[in-house]
Amino acid sequence: MRSLRWWSACLVIMLTQLAGTVAGQTRDEAAAEFTLPAQWEYSAPLIAPEVRDVEPSRAQKDPTIVFHDGRWHVFMTVKLPGRTAIEYCSFANWEEANASKRTLLPVSESKYFGAPQVFYFEPHECWYLVYQAGMPNANKMWVAYSTTKEISNPQSWTPAQPMLDGGADDPRKVGGLDYWIICDDERAYLFITSLDGRLWRLWTRLEDFPHGFSHCELALRGEFFEASHTYRLKGLDKYLTVIEEKGQRYFKAYIADRLDGTWQPLAVTRDHPFASNRNITPAPDVPPWTDNISHGELIRASNNQQLLVDPENLRFVFQGLLEKDKAGRNYGELRWRIGLLTPATSVSEK
Repeated sequence: MRSLRWWSACLVIMLTQLAGTVAGQTRDEAAAEFTLPAQWEYSAPLIAPEVRDVEPSRAQKDPTIVFHDGRWHVFMTVKLPGRTAIEYCSFANWEEANASKRTLLPVSESKYFGAPQVFYFEPHECWYLVYQAGMPNANKMWVAYSTTKEISNPQSWTPAQPMLDGGADDPRKVGGLDYWIICDDERAYLFITSLDGRLWRLWTRLEDFPHGFSHCELALRGEFFEASHTYRLKGLDKYLTVIEEKGQRYFKAYIADRLDGTWQPLAVTRDHPFASNRNITPAPDVPPWTDNISHGELIRASNNQQLLVDPENLRFVFQGLLEKDKAGRNYGELRWRIGLLTPATSVSEK
Protein backbone atom coordinates (compact mmCIF):
# COMPACT_ATOMS: atom_id res chain seq x y z
CA MET A 1 0.00 0.00 0.00
CA ARG A 2 1.34 3.42 -0.98
CA SER A 3 2.27 5.75 1.82
CA LEU A 4 0.71 9.20 2.24
CA ARG A 5 4.18 10.66 1.66
CA TRP A 6 4.43 8.87 -1.71
CA TRP A 7 1.00 10.07 -2.90
CA SER A 8 1.80 13.62 -1.75
CA ALA A 9 5.02 13.62 -3.79
CA CYS A 10 3.11 12.38 -6.86
CA LEU A 11 0.52 15.13 -6.43
CA VAL A 12 3.24 17.80 -6.27
CA ILE A 13 4.74 16.56 -9.53
CA MET A 14 1.36 16.44 -11.33
CA LEU A 15 0.37 19.91 -10.16
CA THR A 16 3.72 21.36 -11.21
CA GLN A 17 3.43 19.78 -14.66
CA LEU A 18 -0.09 21.19 -15.07
CA ALA A 19 1.04 24.62 -14.01
CA GLY A 20 3.78 24.52 -16.63
CA THR A 21 6.02 26.95 -14.83
CA VAL A 22 8.79 26.70 -12.25
CA ALA A 23 10.62 29.74 -10.89
CA GLY A 24 9.01 31.94 -13.53
CA GLN A 25 10.20 29.86 -16.49
CA THR A 26 7.89 28.09 -18.94
CA ARG A 27 8.48 24.35 -18.90
CA ASP A 28 9.30 22.80 -22.25
CA GLU A 29 6.26 20.87 -23.47
CA ALA A 30 8.44 17.86 -24.17
CA ALA A 31 9.27 17.58 -20.49
CA ALA A 32 5.82 16.09 -20.00
CA GLU A 33 7.10 13.00 -21.82
CA PHE A 34 9.50 12.35 -18.97
CA THR A 35 8.51 11.82 -15.33
CA LEU A 36 10.99 11.66 -12.49
CA PRO A 37 10.55 9.14 -9.67
CA ALA A 38 8.37 10.64 -6.97
CA GLN A 39 10.11 8.65 -4.24
CA TRP A 40 13.46 6.89 -3.98
CA GLU A 41 14.66 4.11 -1.70
CA TYR A 42 18.31 4.08 -0.68
CA SER A 43 20.44 1.02 -0.14
CA ALA A 44 22.73 0.31 2.75
CA PRO A 45 26.18 1.88 2.23
CA LEU A 46 27.81 -0.06 -0.61
CA ILE A 47 31.34 1.38 -0.61
CA ALA A 48 32.87 2.81 2.56
CA PRO A 49 36.39 4.02 3.39
CA GLU A 50 38.66 0.99 3.50
CA VAL A 51 40.41 0.13 6.77
CA ARG A 52 44.11 -0.11 5.88
CA ASP A 53 47.50 0.86 7.25
CA VAL A 54 48.86 2.60 4.14
CA GLU A 55 47.07 5.75 2.97
CA PRO A 56 43.75 5.05 4.68
CA SER A 57 40.77 6.82 3.17
CA ARG A 58 38.38 8.82 5.31
CA ALA A 59 35.79 9.38 2.55
CA GLN A 60 34.57 7.74 -0.66
CA LYS A 61 33.20 10.45 -2.96
CA ASP A 62 32.16 11.40 -6.48
CA PRO A 63 31.42 7.94 -7.92
CA THR A 64 31.40 7.34 -11.68
CA ILE A 65 30.45 3.91 -12.91
CA VAL A 66 30.09 1.67 -15.97
CA PHE A 67 29.09 -1.97 -16.41
CA HIS A 68 31.45 -3.77 -18.81
CA ASP A 69 32.26 -7.44 -19.46
CA GLY A 70 29.99 -8.61 -16.65
CA ARG A 71 31.44 -6.34 -13.97
CA TRP A 72 30.82 -2.94 -12.44
CA HIS A 73 33.79 -0.58 -12.66
CA VAL A 74 33.73 2.28 -10.14
CA PHE A 75 36.09 5.25 -10.00
CA MET A 76 35.78 7.65 -7.06
CA THR A 77 37.53 10.41 -5.19
CA VAL A 78 39.24 9.40 -1.93
CA LYS A 79 40.41 11.68 0.85
CA LEU A 80 43.82 10.47 2.02
CA PRO A 81 46.32 11.83 4.55
CA GLY A 82 47.86 14.84 2.80
CA ARG A 83 46.26 14.35 -0.59
CA THR A 84 43.12 13.71 -2.65
CA ALA A 85 43.23 11.03 -5.33
CA ILE A 86 41.15 8.66 -7.48
CA GLU A 87 40.48 5.10 -6.38
CA TYR A 88 39.15 2.19 -8.45
CA CYS A 89 37.32 -1.01 -7.63
CA SER A 90 35.45 -3.62 -9.65
CA PHE A 91 32.93 -6.32 -8.78
CA ALA A 92 30.29 -8.53 -10.37
CA ASN A 93 27.54 -7.87 -7.81
CA TRP A 94 26.84 -4.89 -5.57
CA GLU A 95 26.95 -7.17 -2.53
CA GLU A 96 30.68 -7.57 -3.23
CA ALA A 97 31.41 -3.88 -3.68
CA ASN A 98 32.77 -2.97 -0.26
CA ALA A 99 35.03 -6.04 -0.09
CA SER A 100 36.39 -5.58 -3.63
CA LYS A 101 40.05 -4.76 -4.15
CA ARG A 102 40.86 -1.01 -4.10
CA THR A 103 43.55 0.54 -6.27
CA LEU A 104 44.76 4.14 -6.21
CA LEU A 105 45.27 5.29 -9.79
CA PRO A 106 48.88 6.34 -10.51
CA VAL A 107 47.87 8.98 -13.05
CA SER A 108 49.26 12.12 -11.40
CA GLU A 109 51.79 13.28 -8.83
CA SER A 110 49.51 16.18 -7.92
CA LYS A 111 48.39 16.38 -4.31
CA TYR A 112 44.88 16.97 -5.58
CA PHE A 113 43.08 15.15 -8.37
CA GLY A 114 39.56 13.80 -8.28
CA ALA A 115 35.88 14.11 -9.29
CA PRO A 116 36.30 11.56 -12.12
CA GLN A 117 34.04 10.72 -15.05
CA VAL A 118 34.55 7.53 -17.08
CA PHE A 119 33.18 6.68 -20.54
CA TYR A 120 34.13 4.80 -23.71
CA PHE A 121 34.94 7.13 -26.61
CA GLU A 122 34.03 5.13 -29.69
CA PRO A 123 35.91 7.24 -32.28
CA HIS A 124 39.21 6.46 -30.48
CA GLU A 125 38.21 2.95 -29.36
CA CYS A 126 39.40 3.59 -25.81
CA TRP A 127 38.19 4.55 -22.36
CA TYR A 128 38.52 8.11 -21.11
CA LEU A 129 38.78 9.23 -17.51
CA VAL A 130 38.14 12.98 -17.11
CA TYR A 131 38.91 14.68 -13.79
CA GLN A 132 40.09 17.85 -12.12
CA ALA A 133 43.73 18.24 -11.11
CA GLY A 134 45.47 20.98 -9.20
CA MET A 135 48.84 21.68 -10.80
CA PRO A 136 51.72 23.92 -9.63
CA ASN A 137 51.64 27.46 -11.01
CA ALA A 138 48.33 26.96 -12.85
CA ASN A 139 45.72 29.65 -12.14
CA LYS A 140 42.90 27.21 -12.89
CA MET A 141 42.67 23.48 -12.25
CA TRP A 142 43.43 21.28 -15.19
CA VAL A 143 40.57 19.67 -17.01
CA ALA A 144 42.64 16.50 -17.04
CA TYR A 145 42.23 13.20 -18.83
CA SER A 146 43.76 9.75 -19.03
CA THR A 147 43.00 6.89 -21.41
CA THR A 148 43.21 3.11 -21.51
CA LYS A 149 42.22 0.16 -23.68
CA GLU A 150 41.78 -2.02 -20.58
CA ILE A 151 39.36 -0.61 -18.05
CA SER A 152 39.87 -3.62 -15.79
CA ASN A 153 43.60 -2.82 -15.41
CA PRO A 154 43.94 0.24 -13.14
CA GLN A 155 47.68 0.42 -13.85
CA SER A 156 47.08 0.90 -17.57
CA TRP A 157 45.76 4.48 -17.49
CA THR A 158 48.01 7.03 -19.19
CA PRO A 159 49.48 9.88 -17.12
CA ALA A 160 47.30 12.97 -16.73
CA GLN A 161 47.20 15.32 -19.70
CA PRO A 162 45.24 18.59 -19.92
CA MET A 163 42.24 19.24 -22.11
CA LEU A 164 42.48 22.72 -20.61
CA ASP A 165 45.46 23.82 -18.54
CA GLY A 166 44.52 27.22 -17.14
CA GLY A 167 47.01 28.98 -19.42
CA ALA A 168 46.62 31.99 -21.67
CA ASP A 169 44.71 30.02 -24.32
CA ASP A 170 42.27 28.49 -21.84
CA PRO A 171 38.80 29.82 -22.82
CA ARG A 172 37.22 29.34 -19.38
CA LYS A 173 35.94 32.49 -17.75
CA VAL A 174 36.26 30.79 -14.35
CA GLY A 175 38.13 27.64 -13.43
CA GLY A 176 35.09 25.86 -12.06
CA LEU A 177 35.04 22.24 -11.06
CA ASP A 178 33.28 18.88 -11.55
CA TYR A 179 34.07 18.65 -15.24
CA TRP A 180 31.65 16.64 -17.34
CA ILE A 181 31.88 15.49 -20.98
CA ILE A 182 28.94 14.41 -23.15
CA CYS A 183 28.81 14.15 -26.94
CA ASP A 184 26.23 14.27 -29.69
CA ASP A 185 26.89 13.25 -33.29
CA GLU A 186 28.93 16.36 -34.08
CA ARG A 187 30.41 17.84 -30.91
CA ALA A 188 31.90 17.02 -27.55
CA TYR A 189 30.53 19.28 -24.83
CA LEU A 190 32.23 20.14 -21.56
CA PHE A 191 30.01 21.34 -18.71
CA ILE A 192 31.46 23.05 -15.63
CA THR A 193 29.90 24.41 -12.44
CA SER A 194 31.43 27.40 -10.67
CA LEU A 195 29.92 27.25 -7.13
CA ASP A 196 27.95 30.46 -7.71
CA GLY A 197 24.80 29.29 -9.46
CA ARG A 198 26.34 29.21 -12.92
CA LEU A 199 26.70 26.27 -15.31
CA TRP A 200 29.19 26.80 -18.13
CA ARG A 201 29.26 25.09 -21.53
CA LEU A 202 32.21 24.58 -23.85
CA TRP A 203 32.42 22.49 -26.98
CA THR A 204 34.73 21.16 -29.64
CA ARG A 205 34.24 19.19 -32.84
CA LEU A 206 34.00 15.46 -32.23
CA GLU A 207 37.01 14.84 -34.47
CA ASP A 208 39.11 17.30 -32.40
CA PHE A 209 38.32 15.79 -28.99
CA PRO A 210 39.94 15.86 -26.42
CA HIS A 211 41.30 19.20 -27.62
CA GLY A 212 39.90 22.22 -29.40
CA PHE A 213 37.67 23.65 -26.66
CA SER A 214 37.80 27.28 -27.76
CA HIS A 215 34.29 28.43 -26.91
CA CYS A 216 32.83 29.11 -23.46
CA GLU A 217 29.35 30.39 -22.63
CA LEU A 218 26.90 30.49 -19.76
CA ALA A 219 24.51 27.55 -20.18
CA LEU A 220 22.32 28.03 -17.11
CA ARG A 221 21.98 30.24 -14.07
CA GLY A 222 20.06 29.13 -10.97
CA GLU A 223 20.19 28.29 -7.30
CA PHE A 224 22.61 25.38 -7.44
CA PHE A 225 26.16 24.67 -6.41
CA GLU A 226 28.21 21.97 -8.15
CA ALA A 227 28.36 18.48 -9.73
CA SER A 228 26.32 18.94 -12.90
CA HIS A 229 25.93 15.62 -14.72
CA THR A 230 24.22 15.46 -18.09
CA TYR A 231 22.70 12.48 -19.91
CA ARG A 232 20.73 11.66 -23.04
CA LEU A 233 17.29 10.18 -22.33
CA LYS A 234 16.77 6.96 -24.27
CA GLY A 235 13.81 7.06 -26.63
CA LEU A 236 12.95 10.70 -25.95
CA ASP A 237 15.67 12.61 -27.80
CA LYS A 238 16.01 14.85 -24.75
CA TYR A 239 18.81 15.64 -22.33
CA LEU A 240 18.67 15.58 -18.55
CA THR A 241 21.01 17.52 -16.28
CA VAL A 242 21.12 16.96 -12.53
CA ILE A 243 22.93 19.54 -10.37
CA GLU A 244 23.71 19.55 -6.66
CA GLU A 245 22.65 22.23 -4.21
CA LYS A 246 24.73 23.13 -1.15
CA GLY A 247 23.83 22.94 2.55
CA GLN A 248 22.00 19.73 3.27
CA ARG A 249 22.93 18.37 -0.12
CA TYR A 250 20.31 17.46 -2.72
CA PHE A 251 19.93 17.31 -6.49
CA LYS A 252 17.86 19.40 -8.88
CA ALA A 253 16.97 18.45 -12.46
CA TYR A 254 16.73 20.34 -15.76
CA ILE A 255 15.78 19.18 -19.26
CA ALA A 256 16.67 20.34 -22.78
CA ASP A 257 16.14 19.38 -26.42
CA ARG A 258 19.79 19.90 -27.32
CA LEU A 259 23.14 20.03 -25.59
CA ASP A 260 23.58 23.57 -26.90
CA GLY A 261 19.95 24.45 -26.15
CA THR A 262 18.04 26.05 -23.29
CA TRP A 263 17.73 24.15 -20.03
CA GLN A 264 14.24 24.17 -18.55
CA PRO A 265 13.61 23.47 -14.85
CA LEU A 266 12.10 20.08 -14.10
CA ALA A 267 12.55 19.59 -10.34
CA VAL A 268 14.37 22.46 -8.69
CA THR A 269 13.36 22.79 -5.04
CA ARG A 270 13.99 20.70 -1.93
CA ASP A 271 10.29 19.86 -1.73
CA HIS A 272 10.13 19.01 -5.43
CA PRO A 273 13.64 17.73 -6.17
CA PHE A 274 15.35 15.15 -8.28
CA ALA A 275 16.48 13.63 -4.97
CA SER A 276 16.55 15.17 -1.49
CA ASN A 277 15.76 14.28 2.10
CA ARG A 278 12.11 14.99 1.21
CA ASN A 279 11.73 12.09 -1.23
CA ILE A 280 14.16 9.39 -0.03
CA THR A 281 13.57 6.60 2.44
CA PRO A 282 15.71 3.62 3.47
CA ALA A 283 15.00 0.34 1.73
CA PRO A 284 13.42 -2.39 3.89
CA ASP A 285 15.73 -3.52 6.73
CA VAL A 286 18.22 -0.69 6.01
CA PRO A 287 18.91 1.54 9.04
CA PRO A 288 18.84 5.27 8.20
CA TRP A 289 22.36 6.43 7.34
CA THR A 290 21.92 9.44 5.03
CA ASP A 291 19.76 12.50 4.56
CA ASN A 292 22.20 14.13 2.14
CA ILE A 293 22.26 13.18 -1.55
CA SER A 294 25.55 14.44 -2.91
CA HIS A 295 27.78 14.10 -6.01
CA GLY A 296 26.27 11.12 -7.80
CA GLU A 297 25.97 9.39 -11.17
CA LEU A 298 23.01 7.87 -12.98
CA ILE A 299 23.63 4.30 -14.06
CA ARG A 300 23.80 4.39 -17.84
CA ALA A 301 22.18 2.20 -20.47
CA SER A 302 25.38 2.30 -22.56
CA ASN A 303 29.01 3.15 -21.90
CA ASN A 304 29.81 5.38 -24.85
CA GLN A 305 30.33 9.12 -25.08
CA GLN A 306 26.62 9.92 -25.55
CA LEU A 307 25.85 8.91 -21.93
CA LEU A 308 22.48 7.28 -22.58
CA VAL A 309 20.19 6.54 -19.62
CA ASP A 310 16.92 4.63 -19.64
CA PRO A 311 14.11 6.81 -18.21
CA GLU A 312 12.21 3.62 -17.36
CA ASN A 313 15.08 2.31 -15.23
CA LEU A 314 16.66 5.22 -13.37
CA ARG A 315 19.17 4.35 -10.63
CA PHE A 316 21.47 6.85 -8.97
CA VAL A 317 24.79 6.08 -7.27
CA PHE A 318 25.59 8.83 -4.77
CA GLN A 319 27.67 9.86 -1.76
CA GLY A 320 25.77 10.29 1.47
CA LEU A 321 25.85 10.88 5.21
CA LEU A 322 23.58 12.18 7.95
CA GLU A 323 23.37 15.93 8.42
CA LYS A 324 24.02 15.53 12.14
CA ASP A 325 27.37 13.88 11.36
CA LYS A 326 28.65 17.12 9.81
CA ALA A 327 28.66 18.88 13.18
CA GLY A 328 32.08 20.11 14.27
CA ARG A 329 33.83 18.99 11.06
CA ASN A 330 35.03 20.90 8.03
CA TYR A 331 34.12 19.54 4.61
CA GLY A 332 37.38 17.64 4.12
CA GLU A 333 36.78 15.69 7.33
CA LEU A 334 33.34 14.35 6.45
CA ARG A 335 33.02 10.57 6.17
CA TRP A 336 31.10 10.14 2.95
CA ARG A 337 30.00 6.68 1.85
CA ILE A 338 28.53 5.50 -1.44
CA GLY A 339 25.01 4.13 -1.82
CA LEU A 340 22.38 3.52 -4.47
CA LEU A 341 18.97 5.14 -5.04
CA THR A 342 16.25 3.06 -6.71
CA PRO A 343 12.76 4.36 -7.53
CA ALA A 344 10.42 3.24 -4.75
CA THR A 345 7.67 2.63 -7.31
CA SER A 346 9.73 -0.03 -9.07
CA VAL A 347 10.46 -1.70 -5.75
CA SER A 348 6.83 -1.83 -4.64
CA GLU A 349 5.57 -3.12 -7.99
CA LYS A 350 7.96 -6.08 -8.22
